[in-house]
Amino acid sequence: MPDPQAVLDRVRRDVERNALRARNGIRLVAGDRPGVGLTPKDVVWQRGRTQLWHYRNDDVRHFPPLLIVFSLISRSYILDLTPGNSFVEQLLAAGFDVYLLDWGEPDERDAHNQLEDYVDDYLPAAVARLLERSGTDELTVVGYCFGGDLALLYAAHHPDAPVRSLTVLATPVDFRHLGPLADVFASGGLEVDDVVDSAGNVPPQVVRQGFKALTPTAEVTRYVTLWERLWNDEYVAAYQAMTGWSDDHVPLPGAAARQAVQMLLRDNGMLTDRLVVGGDTVHLRDVTLPFLTVRATRDHIVPTAATAPLIDLVGSADKHELALDAGHMGLVVGRTAARTTVPTIIDFLRRRSDDVGRAQR
Repeated sequence: MPDPQAVLDRVRRDVERNALRARNGIRLVAGDRPGVGLTPKDVVWQRGRTQLWHYRNDDVRHFPPLLIVFSLISRSYILDLTPGNSFVEQLLAAGFDVYLLDWGEPDERDAHNQLEDYVDDYLPAAVARLLERSGTDELTVVGYCFGGDLALLYAAHHPDAPVRSLTVLATPVDFRHLGPLADVFASGGLEVDDVVDSAGNVPPQVVRQGFKALTPTAEVTRYVTLWERLWNDEYVAAYQAMTGWSDDHVPLPGAAARQAVQMLLRDNGMLTDRLVVGGDTVHLRDVTLPFLTVRATRDHIVPTAATAPLIDLVGSADKHELALDAGHMGLVVGRTAARTTVPTIIDFLRRRSDDVGRAQR
């Protein structure tokens, strides 16, 4: 016979959880979202919509400074999601001097930007400003998603760049495996000019629908999971922040999109060694820096088939790969990131950094 006290406890728990579900459901409907990207920072350089951010840290213990290169198609606050759930916050706590290159929200003035505008202009200029501000002569680079591709092209095209090591996360190199939208572009069934808006850019909704096509049942599944855990304030806050980001994209400059479709997708240039930047042929084998690639085995946005070949393409003697049981966002936010991804990245960076006291002597 069931224990009466246990039955009462379960009824009480269910009543309490239903009350919390009602309260949190109202907050969701009202659009009450947690603040994102709150770690204090300063804008230290700007060109057009692109900004270089310097995060404040009174306890820098490692040299050289670290530059995060973000993707062109989404917003960078995923790396600084919420207090206590922030990749940037963990890097700062570990004693790194952190900068982030944010591309902003492109408009008609950016429609003609090509990949070399980012690789040969914005990135070198931001690096120069970082070195000037920090008083150093080298830096460490971390690229996220397509920002990792930009960082790879930068390192390959600028072998003398003052970069001590390069880390990339969720970075595709075999673009044939990026889902149905990529398949349609690859086959010639769709051209970039078919989807650009009046500003000459690929609008955010095209990117968003492309991601949704990767997992057509994901939205239903996430609502089922949300209902089951709607009573949990911490889960609801994380859900709001992460789903908000996954639906929050920025326009992709039309010229860069055309170039990416031809060189990276149809020519599959990173895998076939057919990369041209600024009129020069570049090779990933010319990337010889200490190198770490981090990929997620449950990533539906940039799946394993797209990321796994990278480790064999770069020419670094000191190169490492970390494959984690996580999804795309789980590499940088959430429990897997906090327990495994970020500590591993921090360990890699520490081993290739100096402590501040030793660097200044």
